[in-house]
Amino acid sequence: MVKIVVDNEEYEVEEGQNLLHACLSHGLELPYFCWHPSLGSIGACRQCAVIAYQDENDERGRLTMACMTPVTDGARISIAAPHASDFRESNIEWLMENHPHDCPVCEEGGECHLQDMTVMTGHTARRYRGSKRTFENQNLGPFINHEMNRCITCYRCVRYYDDYAGGDDLAAFASRDRIFFGRAEDGMLENEFAGNLVEVCPTGVFTDKTLSEHYTRKWDLSSSAAICQGCSLGCNISVSERYGELRRIHNRYHSEINRYFLCDRGRFGGQYVNSKDRIPHCGTKVQGNVFSPVAADVALDEVAKLKQAATHVIGIGSGRASLEANYALRRLVGVENYYNGLDAREAEFAKLHLEALNSNLGVASLAQVEESDAVLILGEDLTNHAPRLALALRQASRNEAKAMADSARIPLWHDAAVRSLAQDSKSPVFILTPGPDRLDDIGESVRLSRSEIAAHGFALAHHLDSSFPAVSGVDDEHISKIAAALADAQHPLIVAGSSLKDPEIVKAALNVASALKKTNDQTRLVLSHDESNTLAAALLGDQNLPKQSADMVIVVENDLARRMGSADFAAFLANTKHLVVIDHTDSATASAAEVVLPAATFAEAEGTYINNEGRAQRSFGAFKPAGDIA
Repeated sequence: MVKIVVDNEEYEVEEGQNLLHACLSHGLELPYFCWHPSLGSIGACRQCAVIAYQDENDERGRLTMACMTPVTDGARISIAAPHASDFRESNIEWLMENHPHDCPVCEEGGECHLQDMTVMTGHTARRYRGSKRTFENQNLGPFINHEMNRCITCYRCVRYYDDYAGGDDLAAFASRDRIFFGRAEDGMLENEFAGNLVEVCPTGVFTDKTLSEHYTRKWDLSSSAAICQGCSLGCNISVSERYGELRRIHNRYHSEINRYFLCDRGRFGGQYVNSKDRIPHCGTKVQGNVFSPVAADVALDEVAKLKQAATHVIGIGSGRASLEANYALRRLVGVENYYNGLDAREAEFAKLHLEALNSNLGVASLAQVEESDAVLILGEDLTNHAPRLALALRQASRNEAKAMADSARIPLWHDAAVRSLAQDSKSPVFILTPGPDRLDDIGESVRLSRSEIAAHGFALAHHLDSSFPAVSGVDDEHISKIAAALADAQHPLIVAGSSLKDPEIVKAALNVASALKKTNDQTRLVLSHDESNTLAAALLGDQNLPKQSADMVIVVENDLARRMGSADFAAFLANTKHLVVIDHTDSATASAAEVVLPAATFAEAEGTYINNEGRAQRSFGAFKPAGDIA
């Protein structure tokens, strides 16, 4: 820690930061636009101007941009100096010259960074009365609106989209003083993390189109802290509602998991809460297999009667139901009659995962993933299976560049300098998958079948530690290259999961991690599942899908027709006298039930979810569900 003096007040700050970061960390009001905690500094907006003094005898000082100035012990600066505040006010007046000043109709209103910074600088009246520069907006697909006339040229959008998220279809097009941020032609943004532009942009150039369909001001939204249901990573989100409808999902910062960014599945995928396929009320099947709506107490009485008359009752849980829902089902039917609802491969994978969590293998958080300097991905299509993990691995691939910058004594927040120094240098990332992968641009990819991927993993473990069994028929040269990179790394990372439904791949990943762990205690492992609460379901019971049916079956948030397959499901139904389904969305299983009870979604109910790290997190509903939903 070092000490700096700001307007004659002494502050203790972290060494290596820039002045802007240091000032904001202490709650000092210094406006900015282009700087972002995850994107670093480029000094584009010139809004964080301060006066820096050589020493206590310097009364004149010099104007400098705080985001581009490193903190030094004893540094003296002024935010309030008249020539600094006058510069900031003049600068934002120029930035606002062509802005449409459409705050009353702008969807960013109420949480607009531009509004906050404009008021902070004291620019409250517009003097310019001339013609404004205007742009034609683009159609960027079903999720994001485009209003280019609000742009103040901070470059955050392209820096995030291109440099951070690996996109290649958004760019800055410039001619003289006209700069346009968009695509070469109209069309949907192709990157899986494009939705973060809504939060990255400080001015409302990019806004949430799904919110526009039923727009409401931000202060009229009721929000709650929730956990994303899109995959097993457990990203933290804020769920917002109005009039009993889900209106939007925003990122909620968590330092160890998602930090500032979500994937588009997490941001936009929750719209099923408003789906017409929701089960709105209790129902029982009458003659002709037609469901008849009934009151909740009538439906519950019917379930109680069926359960009392049945000689054998089983309950089938789910990897997407909350821990509490699975536990309540287990308590209802008894431990010996509870099935976790996972198929055989999912269950075996979950068992391996739990063993890894209980071992000395370090299971990495997403923050630790970003620190990795050599990565092996075995069989995972991460951009589809665990998207936020793919984004973290993109940052991990830059650790070689960061090491180069550190050697050259370039601070890591100086983003443009770090990228210019590194050029195409990347940390080693080895990707073994059956088909093309969206991460191919950051690593060395080899296309292999499922069995070949597992064989390569086992062979690699033997190469690192001869106590593991040898494997023949693999490319020894490639294995040696991967082994050398992992062995030389300070923070090696092994990534596997359930994408290919092959437990052998996971066993191979565990072997490789175990072999590396013997010589490097900083070795990390990441495993991912299909569903948000697979580990919770597996912890509550080790019986999977039942092989035989029972007099009565109660299913909680699980589509058995999809999991078992149509033929096995039909056979299961033939031997089931009474099927009761508790779910929020219609499915083939719900349609086959005798009694259906509507369940609340994550946006409507409180529950606990255990992510791929084994981290238990609480999720809270934003609103009370309508009707019989509980």
